[in-house]
Amino acid sequence: MKNSKMPIFLAMSVIYAGFLLYSSIYGFEPGQQMWGNFRDFSLQMLKMMPCIFILIGLFDVWVKKETVERHLGTDSGPLSYLWAVLLAGTTVGGIYVALPVASALYSKGAGTGVILVYVSASAICRIPMTLFEASFLGWEFTMVRFAVSIPLVVLVSVLLGRYLDRKGWVMPDEQE
Repeated sequence: MKNSKMPIFLAMSVIYAGFLLYSSIYGFEPGQQMWGNFRDFSLQMLKMMPCIFILIGLFDVWVKKETVERHLGTDSGPLSYLWAVLLAGTTVGGIYVALPVASALYSKGAGTGVILVYVSASAICRIPMTLFEASFLGWEFTMVRFAVSIPLVVLVSVLLGRYLDRKGWVMPDEQE
């Protein structure tokens, strides 16, 4: 976080904490519900994040950069997008798991378009979510949604990846 934005972040945090404290003292129901949601989400994150960081650390050590570049790099071809969708399907934990994995893939040499496919596909085709959806809406609906959404995700990600590569975009921590 940039230093110029830190005072705004701190001020908003103090206002939020003050609102939660006020809600707790005076029994303001929406504020109490916000506190409950914040507490539950924070506890869930604290349970999952150590495991996620360990797995990403193991990925960083065990998977060679050459392997990622060969299968997911800029010169790996159209099959790399299929690999990204399959990897995204196995991602459990939502976006707060997908983003660190995407960062690890980027540092190992995966192409920008492939990373965009991975992040987007992890939001729409995770296996647990797919099973849940199919049990309520039916397999026909799920297959139609996949048939429409996955090609669109790949197409948009490829186009956006090419645009960003043409503009010379790099991750912020990799700029000189």
